[in-house]
Amino acid sequence: MTTTSKAIRIERHGGPEEMQLVQVQVGEPGPGEIRIRHKAIGLNFIDVYQRSGLYQLPMPLQLGMEASGIVEAVGAGVTHLAVGDRAAYASQPPGSYSELRVMPAKNVCRLPDGIDFETGAAMMLKGLTAQYLLKKTLPQGGLQPGDHVLFHAAAGGVGLIACQWARALGLQLIGTAGSPEKCQLAREHGAAHAIDYKREDFLARVKEITGGKGVKVVYDSIGKDTFEKSLDCLQPFGLLASFGNASGAVSPFAPGVLGTKGSLYLTRATLFTHIATRESNQAMADDLFDVVLRGDVKIRIDQRYPLEQVQQAHRDLEARKTTGCTILTL
Repeated sequence: MTTTSKAIRIERHGGPEEMQLVQVQVGEPGPGEIRIRHKAIGLNFIDVYQRSGLYQLPMPLQLGMEASGIVEAVGAGVTHLAVGDRAAYASQPPGSYSELRVMPAKNVCRLPDGIDFETGAAMMLKGLTAQYLLKKTLPQGGLQPGDHVLFHAAAGGVGLIACQWARALGLQLIGTAGSPEKCQLAREHGAAHAIDYKREDFLARVKEITGGKGVKVVYDSIGKDTFEKSLDCLQPFGLLASFGNASGAVSPFAPGVLGTKGSLYLTRATLFTHIATRESNQAMADDLFDVVLRGDVKIRIDQRYPLEQVQQAHRDLEARKTTGCTILTL
């Protein structure tokens, strides 16, 4: 069976105007694949990176890394999903900006009945990112209740999940955000402290909050604009976990800097390394589903755009006008 689906595609890297609504042909799943009909689609900064060309991908490109929906067909060898299953995913290759798609099954998980489709679409990429950061991307000796951590963009989709999850783990999360309103939002979601980076020097405030000691780990999705001061926020042997480039890619630097600043550690982490196998993906998703179903983490969806308005959604995301999670609706 072959059918048509609305999809958002680009023919070349560039601005939001490059995204066009097209009709694509969708066929049957092959071995290891499923066909899924989407109910809601997640919007993430990685979509911007792929659209703009910061992450280079072959053209033409159908965008989108995250969605939820109903499994319509299952290819040979797929045993963890069945036709009719409610499902959600964060997955490569891109293609979630669509009504219907065929895709690899390994990163698709059954969505628990207690989680609705919009929440499922909004939580997978951002929630799994928070999971691998707080549970797997750890400084020497790990993190214990009471430890301070610094989390940039704390009022964003990943940030608000991380604020809540850190509170559940007993951590003292110091969040940065770009307005008093966003700082208040971070505090309401579990941040012990919130710093308005447009009005305050976040390095000075981190030192003040920690009595001059600094933090054990900085989680930084901003990139170029925060990199150097993030290093200076760390205790000796501290870890800077860079996981995004919202302000642009970090410039090359001499590794010796890490030594002079206190024998620091630096990692450039990616979600897709952590979910490279079905087993690891499922274990991380189960952890995420558990904290959401328990109510320790609530997924806040602050923006909804019809798929046809995806250009505006990208403009608002890049202008940092959004808070929490954003979804595209069908």
